[in-house]
Amino acid sequence: MNNKILSLLTAILICSCTFASCKDDDNDFNRESTSSIKKPLNCSRPPYLQAGDQVALISPSYFTPMENVEKTAAILRNWGLVPVVGPNVGQKYQGQYAGTLEERISDIRWAFNNPDVKAIICNRGGYGTIQLINQLKPEELSAHPKWLVGYSDISTLHGLLQNAGMMSIHGTMCSSLAKGGTDATSTLMLDLLMGRVPRYEVPAHPSNITGKAQGVLVGGNICTFVPNLGTSADATAHPDIILFMEEVEESMHNIDRQFHILALNGVLDHCKGVILGEFTDCGHEFDYKDVEQMLRVYLEKYHIPVLCGFPAGHGDVNLPLVMGATVTMDVRPDGATLQFDIDGKQVPVSTGVIIPSE
Repeated sequence: MNNKILSLLTAILICSCTFASCKDDDNDFNRESTSSIKKPLNCSRPPYLQAGDQVALISPSYFTPMENVEKTAAILRNWGLVPVVGPNVGQKYQGQYAGTLEERISDIRWAFNNPDVKAIICNRGGYGTIQLINQLKPEELSAHPKWLVGYSDISTLHGLLQNAGMMSIHGTMCSSLAKGGTDATSTLMLDLLMGRVPRYEVPAHPSNITGKAQGVLVGGNICTFVPNLGTSADATAHPDIILFMEEVEESMHNIDRQFHILALNGVLDHCKGVILGEFTDCGHEFDYKDVEQMLRVYLEKYHIPVLCGFPAGHGDVNLPLVMGATVTMDVRPDGATLQFDIDGKQVPVSTGVIIPSE
């Protein structure tokens, strides 16, 4: 009997040691997890432009007809700026790309490494910037701080810049500027480049979720930036972000898929707020009224403000947003405001009265 008792006590002691060991392992795991959490983004604002500054026109993704590039260059001259065209702009590769990967990277480096170039406007999006990830080092993008302007596939470059500690502009490109440059989309972008910072007043939207939040603005085209998760172009991995999303010509189920990839990767868990831009010509295969209503159903459980219907993306109006800037969003039953907390002359802009250009 004494031997049985001794054996039982020995077994209890071994189990106790085992549990203690597991607890220690858990603590080690937690310390490793905590150390891997990224710090909040802290992005610098490039200098605002002045008359006579050089602005580079480059094509990081798909080919752009030279006619559009030349029209955009003429508009920049009318604005008092000096356009300089990338050495490889006009090249075409495999029927769509604006040159080989090496040629496109060469033009990006040419523009960023030139201290005389004060801003870069991308000619168009399309596809191809995912090929640039791991090809460009952060120090290449931040050595000579300057604005980069673009949207759609250029969302990858925005993510790279934010991780390099630089702000950038989600805004119109050559394909739209070539139409004349007098519409609100174009003139507000010019104003922003010159230091006149919009403070947006946005009409109420039925899928809005009210609330106030502050965070660093990241995101862009959802089918472009979601595949970048976990890479050097992933700016959504940082805490305290405001996530902006827009899309064009995608089915509801694919947008649903991209959103759930974000959620499954924990991105929504550290979002302070969400801004939904234009979902242009997207599908209606479900019975939701629109994409915003579908996403609201998912977003409600996060208890964060959601601003819907912001006119940025692939629609007729594509108002500029400062990516990497700290923004304050205030969503109320009667409308919303979006303010960039950066220096410059704050200019109120009512998005509800902006009429698309013909």
